[in-house]
Amino acid sequence: MDRRTIFGGRLLPIAFVLPQLLVTFLFFLLPAGKAIYGSFTQTDAFGLHTRFIGFANFVSLLDDAGYRAAFGRTAIFCALVTLLAMASALLFAIFADHEIRGRAIYRTLLIWPYAVAPAVSAVLWVFVMHPEVGIVGRELGRFGIHWDYTVNGTQALGLVIVASAWTQVSYNFVFYLAGLQSIPSSVIEAARMDGAGGFRRFRTIVFPLLMPTTFFLLIVNLVYAAFDTFGTIMALTRGGPGQATVTLVVKVYRDGVVNLDLAGSSAQSVILMLIVIGLTAVQFRFLGRRTIS
Repeated sequence: MDRRTIFGGRLLPIAFVLPQLLVTFLFFLLPAGKAIYGSFTQTDAFGLHTRFIGFANFVSLLDDAGYRAAFGRTAIFCALVTLLAMASALLFAIFADHEIRGRAIYRTLLIWPYAVAPAVSAVLWVFVMHPEVGIVGRELGRFGIHWDYTVNGTQALGLVIVASAWTQVSYNFVFYLAGLQSIPSSVIEAARMDGAGGFRRFRTIVFPLLMPTTFFLLIVNLVYAAFDTFGTIMALTRGGPGQATVTLVVKVYRDGVVNLDLAGSSAQSVILMLIVIGLTAVQFRFLGRRTIS
């Protein structure tokens, strides 16, 4: 039976898609086009005079030791946030999938952190880990631990990694729990009857069946760690102390908004956009293949 919707004219379907097209053009295509154009030009701080300089902005970025350091720092940051968020979510999903009393309450509580805005979650971590007003931060000194992420770059980077991963755990938990519940119980029972222990069942049956979900979450978490953690970093450390927590997205803000290097900031934005396009292409190419196989 044909269930296609047939419109009497062309104006009605155009009216349905026009709002979305306008949003896409105004907030995505137009800014992206301006960023691409700006990356090939040199503009003064007030945006009054512009001249075309080709790929000079990109060459300057590659020669900038600060940008290369931020790139490497971002790679480490993204890897650790992704690993911590996905591993924690998988562990929580395994526990929540068991038949325990009140598991519906536990699942709801595990999902709640995802509803918290990044800046708000960062403020919560300030009240927990700040060396002077934090509940935990103040107590660490009593155990002989010199904790002050406002001056210690390693501690600051570790804190933003934990805070960023904490927000993303809930998102990963939902997908992993759905993946676990989609595994036929008969397969698990057959493995249990064959004498396979819990860890062996997970390694040989459960985790391979979760690979499509894992690969999807891997790309999503990498993109999240590279871009959506801006609010968390700015609210917690503002990129400090020094350059310790300056990732690529924070550097774009600093160079473009604070230092008014519009051309350099545009070039960095284009590089970030290419990274997102590359990750998305990998996701569409290999996730479909894994799902089919």
